Amino acid sequence: MMMNSETHDADPTERSNTQTFAFHRVGRTSSGYRWWKPAVVGVITTTIYAFLLLLVFVWMAIAALADPTFENAMEEFLRDPETLDMTDPFTFAMTMISIMLMLPALLIATRVLGAKPVGLLSSVTGRIRWSWLVRCMGLAVAVFGAGYLTSLAIVAFRGESVEPTFDNPQLWTIIAITVLLVPFQAAAEEFVFRGYLMQTIGGWLRHPVFAIALPVPLFVLGHDYELFGMIDVAVFAIVAGWLSWRTGGLEAAIALHIVNNCAISVLGAIGLVDVNATELGVADLTMSLVIMLVFAIVVTWSASRCRIKRGKSVIRVRAERGVAA
Repeated sequence: MMMNSETHDADPTERSNTQTFAFHRVGRTSSGYRWWKPAVVGVITTTIYAFLLLLVFVWMAIAALADPTFENAMEEFLRDPETLDMTDPFTFAMTMISIMLMLPALLIATRVLGAKPVGLLSSVTGRIRWSWLVRCMGLAVAVFGAGYLTSLAIVAFRGESVEPTFDNPQLWTIIAITVLLVPFQAAAEEFVFRGYLMQTIGGWLRHPVFAIALPVPLFVLGHDYELFGMIDVAVFAIVAGWLSWRTGGLEAAIALHIVNNCAISVLGAIGLVDVNATELGVADLTMSLVIMLVFAIVVTWSASRCRIKRGKSVIRVRAERGVAA
C-alpha cells in the first residue's frame, strides 16, 4: 500500500518512560536546568561570599576600635594567614566562620538563579535525611573512636607518652567552638565540593568518576599540607565524593567531615595531636586511610540495609507519531 501524508502525520500519542538520576546528575531533573547555569551560580556564590567576608572584617574593625584586646587578637590573626595558630580560640573561630560563609552564599546563589531546587544539593530526595545523617554520625564516631584508640595503643606499645593534658586554660573554649562551629564548617565544605561541584560536573559529564575526581585538586589546594598530608586530604575527598554518589546525598560525607574535624580539634585541645602540623607520618597516614576505608565499607553496608535512596526517578513523557502502511 502507498503511504499518504495524512496517515503518516497521524495524531501523536504519548509514551512515558522512567529515568533514574544519580546524585551527581540530579540537577538535570530540574525543568529549569541549563548547562550554563551552574557556572553562573559559581560566579554569584563567589560574589556573595566576598561580600559576606567583607561584612565580617568590617565588624572586626569596629570591634577592634571598641576593645583593645580584640584588636590585638585580630592583628595576630591577620599577621600571617599561612601560619595560623589553630590552638588560639580567636583564630580557630574566625577560620571556621570564614569557611562557614560559603554555605549561605551557595544557597542564596542557587535560589536566586533557580538553577535547581536548593534541596537537591543535599540529596536526591531534595532535603537532608536527618535520620540517615544521625546514623552516619554514630557510625563515624564508632569507627574514628576505634581508630584513634588503636593508634594510641600502638604509640603506648612503643613506650611513648600518650597522657592527655587538661590544664589548657582555653580547653573549654576550644571545645565550645568545636561543637558550635565545626559542624557548619564541615557542612559548608561538603555542600560546595560534594554538592555544587559534583553536580555541576555531573551535569556536563555523565560518568561519576569525573564528578568525584575533578573537584579533588581544588579541595586539596584549600589545605596547606606536605605530601603525605595532601595524599590524606585527596583520599578523604575521594571517599566523601564516592559516598555521596553511592548513598544519594551528602549525609555520610558531612558525618565523616564533622567527626574527623571535631576529633582533631578536641584531641589537639588535650595535647594528643598537633592541630598546626602540616606534615603527616607514614603510620598516621596509614591509620587515616584505614579509618576512611572502614567507614566507607560500614556506611555502604548500612545504606543497603536501610534501603537508602540512591537516585531520583523522573517520568519523561515524549510524543510519538503513529505510522500507517
